[in-house]
Amino acid sequence: MKVYIASSWRNQYQPEVIKKLRDRGYEVYDFRHPAENNDGLKWAEIDPAWETWSASQFQKALLHPLAEQEFKLDMEALKAADTVILVLPCGRSAHLELGYAVGRKSTAILLDGRNEPELMYKMVDHIARDETSLFNWLWLQCSKDRLS
Repeated sequence: MKVYIASSWRNQYQPEVIKKLRDRGYEVYDFRHPAENNDGLKWAEIDPAWETWSASQFQKALLHPLAEQEFKLDMEALKAADTVILVLPCGRSAHLELGYAVGRKSTAILLDGRNEPELMYKMVDHIARDETSLFNWLWLQCSKDRLS
């Protein structure tokens, strides 16, 4: 099963989730290491002053070859995934990735303990309160796939 983890660069827990999933035999896409010798897009590689960009500078940066390359890698992995898991806390891009997947793939959200209510999370197939809940749900998803 191919799993796409939607999360944030700021999420320190994301690498651990990926490791645990891989240890269980899942093929997991990691945006921090999307390909060999690739440590993911860092906006500072495009412009060290990225945090002060105007709207037009931001739009221009999205067309930069590095941004185009990383977007392509992420989108290819997102399209190829069987399951998309949103690992909280995360930001806008991760929520867009999950939104893309809802209705197309199996989807889950791994809560982060803060449990801030979010009504539209009802769109996903599973809300995991902890890793055990997530791993049990994934195992059931794999079992369903084997039976189909």
